[in-house]
Amino acid sequence: MLLGLVLGLIGNAAGLATPMVTKWVLDTFSDGVDLVRPVAVLLALVVVGAAITLWQWILLGTLAERIVLDARTSIIKRYFRARVGDLQRRPTGELVTRVTSDTGLLHEASSSIIGLINAGIGLVGTLVLMAVLDLTLLGCTLAAVVVVSGLMATLLPKIGTAQTAAQDSVGKLGASLEGSLRAIRTVKASRAETRQSEQIVGNARDAAAHSVRAAKVAATVWTISWTGLNLAVIMILAIGAWRAHLGLLEVSTLVAFLLYVFQLMGPISELTQNLTALQAGIAAAGRINELQSIGLEPHSEGGTPGPAGTPHEVDGPVLVLQDVTARYGPDAPPAVRGVDLEIPRRGHTAVVGPSGAGKTTLFSLLLRFLEPEAGQILLDGRPYPAWSHEEVRARLAYVEQETPVVPGTIGDNLRFTHPDATDAELREVLRSVRLDDKIDELPDGLDTSLSSTDVSGGQRQRIALARALLRTPDVLLLDEATAQVDGLTEAAVQDCIRERAATGAVVTIAHRLSTVLDADRIVVMEDGRIRGQGTHAELYASDDLYRRLVEALRIAADQSAPAAV
Repeated sequence: MLLGLVLGLIGNAAGLATPMVTKWVLDTFSDGVDLVRPVAVLLALVVVGAAITLWQWILLGTLAERIVLDARTSIIKRYFRARVGDLQRRPTGELVTRVTSDTGLLHEASSSIIGLINAGIGLVGTLVLMAVLDLTLLGCTLAAVVVVSGLMATLLPKIGTAQTAAQDSVGKLGASLEGSLRAIRTVKASRAETRQSEQIVGNARDAAAHSVRAAKVAATVWTISWTGLNLAVIMILAIGAWRAHLGLLEVSTLVAFLLYVFQLMGPISELTQNLTALQAGIAAAGRINELQSIGLEPHSEGGTPGPAGTPHEVDGPVLVLQDVTARYGPDAPPAVRGVDLEIPRRGHTAVVGPSGAGKTTLFSLLLRFLEPEAGQILLDGRPYPAWSHEEVRARLAYVEQETPVVPGTIGDNLRFTHPDATDAELREVLRSVRLDDKIDELPDGLDTSLSSTDVSGGQRQRIALARALLRTPDVLLLDEATAQVDGLTEAAVQDCIRERAATGAVVTIAHRLSTVLDADRIVVMEDGRIRGQGTHAELYASDDLYRRLVEALRIAADQSAPAAV
């Protein structure tokens, strides 16, 4: 930036010297002296000024791209270090817009400060040299500059306001479009294409309206500045010609002064352009700075845990929740309250309950997506704060019900947790979920893109399960891993879960009767509390809510049986 500033100052100096050299040429011509030297100096100034300007533009263009890259890098890293809840409270499309669109506005604004300094110095330098030539004409010029500057100062803030509103509309546009494209099957099945497109186009119209408003203000500013300068030129030409006719002003001085007036348009135009870019950049920076409110996951201040595979209590439970209460916001009601739960080091624990009972919140607490406001969670007998987030999650594996996949191939997704896994390890976990033959049938095998239509929703779910099973975790958390698979595949997945439960801990949020019946222990949740724990037979006999849940699951199982057959 300093080099760009210095180059700009040198370029300004060359530009400021040109009218004076022109006056020298005219005076020399009138005196009948050789013109070679002054013309050579004039040409040298033009060439040097052009070279310096080219160097400055390249330098500032590179600087602008580096600033945009730094901003995007900072935002992206913040997203991936952020608390899950803080991210999920914002539309995904809007978060993407902050990285793509808002940072793009910093490109022009990044060099605007240097441009403003150079233009300001150029303006002052031009006015000083005008004063050297003729104070009367300078007074006329200053009057025009003051009027133009006052009008610009009134109008420019409106550009920033309009740009902020336009970027807000672009953020809403991105959020609506991203959500609609993600649910495109539902949109089409509901015959809602026209309604959704009109809603999203409405956001686009809002963004266009605000951008047009900003463009109108910018056009007004430009028109005022150029018109003011042209009127100043006409006035200076008339007054200068009158003074030259009276012998109060040399013709060469009038020509040099007019050159400075025309040159004055450069700094004023540059000031206008850079102030406009700066207003847009300030608006974008304000939206980017709003991301500072996104909380980051804290780093543990506790000690370093022991070596992997050496639990603190070999025979004790791997996870313990002691009187845990948690909520998703300061003003939100507790999502879970007073939860006491032990997860055995081996065996299958199923969590059941009606919608809103706190099942997903329980998983969020175990994965440290959410921190308890009261009580504590223990891993191997040590409180969670004594472990870092990475250390806790290294001991757990998680499969979501929606089974999102990351961009890339099947192999990329399977290696997402363990990038150094071998092809033999991948095929072993694929075999455990009975997906190895299907992958071998694909033309590209493990290199098949998961955006391919050859991979069904059920297969994506099994790929997610295989990823979780790779290099056997201490605790496997499953949000109903059999939700989108057929009866035969469900049996294979249940066999896989059963084998895993024989050597480690498996915790599932159960939505199918087979999952409930297959569990070693069942936890019943209601209204954020645990109302019962035990085997299927014990709970079916003693807990009315559990009995109703099982009957509902049995009806659903009976209704789906013919389709499975």
